[in-house]
Amino acid sequence: MSPDIALALRPHLESAAAEMVREIQALVPEYARPEESRYGQRMRWVVEQTVGAFIEAIGRPETSWDEVAEIFAEIGAYEARKGRGLEGLQTSIRVCGQVACRRFIQDARRLAWNLDTLGHITESLFVFLERIAAAAGRGHAAARQVMATERERARSRLRDLLIMEPHASRDAITDLARTAGWDVPRSLAAVAVRRPDDQPVPILPPEVLAHWHCAEPYLIVPDPDGPGRDHLVDSLVGDSSAAVGPTAGITEAGMSLRWARRTLALVERGVLPAKGTVRCLDHVPILAGVMSEELLGVAMRERLAPLLDLPPQRRDPLVRTLLVYMENRDNAVAAAERLVVHEQTVRYRIRRLEQLLGPLPCDPEHRLEVMFLLHTWSRLHQPGGTGRAPGQEDVGNALIGAA
Repeated sequence: MSPDIALALRPHLESAAAEMVREIQALVPEYARPEESRYGQRMRWVVEQTVGAFIEAIGRPETSWDEVAEIFAEIGAYEARKGRGLEGLQTSIRVCGQVACRRFIQDARRLAWNLDTLGHITESLFVFLERIAAAAGRGHAAARQVMATERERARSRLRDLLIMEPHASRDAITDLARTAGWDVPRSLAAVAVRRPDDQPVPILPPEVLAHWHCAEPYLIVPDPDGPGRDHLVDSLVGDSSAAVGPTAGITEAGMSLRWARRTLALVERGVLPAKGTVRCLDHVPILAGVMSEELLGVAMRERLAPLLDLPPQRRDPLVRTLLVYMENRDNAVAAAERLVVHEQTVRYRIRRLEQLLGPLPCDPEHRLEVMFLLHTWSRLHQPGGTGRAPGQEDVGNALIGAA
């Protein structure tokens, strides 16, 4: 094609650009801005630069379209930062192409172009439109990647801020959550996890924050008491051992994680069941007891030594009977039903306990203490070693020996 074609088209550049802007604003609602606005002026400038770049390249194969491609890459990035896709921009590019084709047909009649000339121009136009659309796509994808990386960094900082002790302020958490794209919940809970090395990291819903690669992995789950949240946690941890901390406010995630980890430690010791996800608040007495093992060891030696010094085959039925009897308000019949023994057996064992311990079990001032000691001991000392790894030290005897 002859460069003279560009000379014939150059005087009509502004009118072509104005027609394209009108068509874009009529067909793309998000671009329908007042012409005198900053946005409208910017749109007019972009269209004029685009039309001008194409006209100047007619008949000049060596002309580079890099400058206009960079403009559209920036537009694509802008759309990404605004949270929009490329549908509006792609429609605008097609609209400009349609207007250009209509005008080229009119120019062919006005300037007496032959069909070959018109064909070359329209073919070049399609190549040009494809290039600027591709440049917009690259800019959009690059900006989204940067945004995703920045958001992930913000989510990591937010996760660390949430579990900080002493806790961060609510305002600091809210500000960082906004940057991370995380909706601040009314409550949350931490989940301590022991994931097998060969287990892949699961895909998490965006509201769940996680740290899989620290020494003690954990999750932060928003609104843990909401509908379906139990099933959500179970599905996230899969076959891993996991413990859920107490539900807390957004400034108390560190507390929730601390108790989740303590609960998981008891699972690993064999004190709590290892099957399924364990919830901290289902095991408050045993957790409170374990946190005071040294004191409880002294108290057990002081209060229950005659009972605990018996051989296991005699001691264990008596401990269980006394605990169940006290839990059932000293009702031998109810205790017998729970123990699946005859009520006379319960009464015989209670008389034997009174011989060993004296009036202690019936003393109102020590009743709660005795029940707590018995409950803690019965959970920590599991006859026959059930729930422990082979060779693990007897936790109950270790507790008693702490005195």
